[in-house]
Amino acid sequence: MFEWPQLKVDEWTATRDTLHMWTQIVGKVRMAQAPMVNHWWQVPLYVSPRGLSTSSIPYGSGLFDMEFDFVDHRLTASTSNGRGAHIRLEPKTVADFYRQVMRMLADLGVKVSVWPVPVEVERAIPFEEDTEHASYDPDHARRFWQQLVAADRVFNEFRSHFIGKVSPVHFFWGAMDLACTRFSGRTAPPHPGGAPNCADWVMVEGYSHELSSCGFWPGGNDEGTFYSYAYPEPAEFTTYPVRPDATRYDADLGEFVLPYETVRTADDPDAMLFDFLQTTYEAAADRATWNRAALEDDPERRASSQR
Repeated sequence: MFEWPQLKVDEWTATRDTLHMWTQIVGKVRMAQAPMVNHWWQVPLYVSPRGLSTSSIPYGSGLFDMEFDFVDHRLTASTSNGRGAHIRLEPKTVADFYRQVMRMLADLGVKVSVWPVPVEVERAIPFEEDTEHASYDPDHARRFWQQLVAADRVFNEFRSHFIGKVSPVHFFWGAMDLACTRFSGRTAPPHPGGAPNCADWVMVEGYSHELSSCGFWPGGNDEGTFYSYAYPEPAEFTTYPVRPDATRYDADLGEFVLPYETVRTADDPDAMLFDFLQTTYEAAADRATWNRAALEDDPERRASSQR
């Protein structure tokens, strides 16, 4: 088993940026076929025992799925009629990857049309024209997935303590981050938008209700960054006594941030990350007067009461 691997951002930036575009292609395939779910929950990918998976996607009278396999370094596709195919994850341009994905799906009888332009990035090179991003280091990709596995485990434990509306732990390919979001149950003011190459109405839907969100992003610090924010941000949010001590509020991002390396090198990384998630959530919930008694519960108590 593996836990909390080291991966310096500067060492794998080229692979990261290429993989970001590849995940956008696969994510857009899911978005094109899955029915709309609140806050765009039909579009993310999910951490799996081998990499990142779309989960089942409806198509016609059946299903298909796709998975980035960072063990054997393949992108696999499977259909509910028993057919499957794969393409290699290896150094290749985004343009080549895009053509191979569409050809693989067509060969499996899955005809999908996507808007072939990336979102939430400053330079949105159409997939068919992107020969700039062409790097893939299998060890770096594998270690990134292991970072996600470690974070996903703690995020899911944190998620289990909330009985109100809460998102799955999912990988949003727009910003390339793993995230989990809790909701107070109240509506929020319209989001101002402003994400690069992303329509404002997309953000309005994503932030339609008051929330506290946490996540992990492979940037911002030497080995990546854990973050937590509230929308709308309540008064005195930034002065709440959050933990651990290495946590700081980044005014430019509007988020509490904690370096991945600080967690990785802690005596108990899981406990430190959980403390960060819990106290930054409390900053949002207490400052905005959420009805915490109605929204939280002990998962062990619930499980034991069913025995």
